[in-house]
Amino acid sequence: MTPYRHRVQYYETDRMGIVHHSNYIRWMEEARIALLAEIGFPYEALEARGVVSPVRSVQCRYLRSCTFGDDIEITASVRDFNGVVLTLAYDMRRAGEDETLCRAESEHVFLNREGRFIRMKRDLPDFCAALEALASGGEEAK
Repeated sequence: MTPYRHRVQYYETDRMGIVHHSNYIRWMEEARIALLAEIGFPYEALEARGVVSPVRSVQCRYLRSCTFGDDIEITASVRDFNGVVLTLAYDMRRAGEDETLCRAESEHVFLNREGRFIRMKRDLPDFCAALEALASGGEEAK
């Protein structure tokens, strides 16, 4: 999948001049939305179908700091999908560099607007198949 790119903004930094830790989670969401669009399921289209996808959990391991003006590449990948819970893995690096700045994971579920779980295989079989293909290591999910 294509890494998502984010240029660090001044307002994302703290008094020490480094990116505040909470921004990494925002970038994870940006990368997740980009990943879904790349595999043919833009989030706004899912919402139009009555699907919401709340975050169940988030974990971040901050390894190196980044600062204003850095171009960050966030690679999002499907680590696991069991038909109910989607687990995404994220690797964040400065563009053109090999050193990882942050490793993270997020877990998501899929609900209807009433807050009930969606039966993915029945209600969204194409989306379910795309996520399963990515979880099994398939690069092309369309």
